[in-house]
Amino acid sequence: MEKPEDLARTMTLLWRRTLGSPQGTRGPKQRVSVDEVIRAGIAVADADGLPAFSMRKVADRLGLKLMSIYTYVPGRSELIGLMVDEVIGEVPHPPHRGDWRARLEGVARHQWDECHRHPWLLQVESSRPWIGPHGCDRYEWQLAAVEGEGLSDLDMDQVITMIANFTAGAARSSILARRTVEDSGISDVEWWEANAPILEKVMPPGAYPLSGRVGTAAGEEYNAVSDPDRSFRFGLDRLLDGVEVLLRANRREHRIRGVEEP
Repeated sequence: MEKPEDLARTMTLLWRRTLGSPQGTRGPKQRVSVDEVIRAGIAVADADGLPAFSMRKVADRLGLKLMSIYTYVPGRSELIGLMVDEVIGEVPHPPHRGDWRARLEGVARHQWDECHRHPWLLQVESSRPWIGPHGCDRYEWQLAAVEGEGLSDLDMDQVITMIANFTAGAARSSILARRTVEDSGISDVEWWEANAPILEKVMPPGAYPLSGRVGTAAGEEYNAVSDPDRSFRFGLDRLLDGVEVLLRANRREHRIRGVEEP
């Protein structure tokens, strides 16, 4: 259970570059900085993922005793929150260019690339994110992609949330596909070649007319079981088509109101 004092301490740590780095609350003089602890945590998560992430591994990486880590951060979940905000700020947000559609594509692609650099981001289990400086900068940048397009403030938030949720799901599928190849040591082509003879016996011609036709076309095009990057682009385009419908409806409503109102 989170303690109010830990929440306040973590918020201070998130904004340490503005407020100043807090000193340890107990134990001997600190040998490393909070920044070093966070970087060590990121390295551990990059290597092992969050399910295997532990404070002990972070301490070992820094050459510290386990309990000394708690003089820097309140606990595991708080350290992960600090790590998330840190990686959000590691690559500058590019200036928005083009129309709203191009800008939202840039927002999604930025997150896609970030998730592939740090797959553990998709393993963070929290519906209440820590409000840190880099996260705030990110949200401001994302909203700027649709500012001035006629959306209400709530619709702006919902569009950004929708794009972020879709991108996270697509990135998760992409990373899983890569990991499957790496862990198995078998490419998609090799996997298909091994299974095709048996499938041909149990799936005679005409047994699955639709899936047979579509599956064959997809397999020939992808030369793999799936094409995650293509699926990401296709899904994002369809989402943006929906945003365009919303924008048109808003503009039409504004025109009608403009005629009706004195």
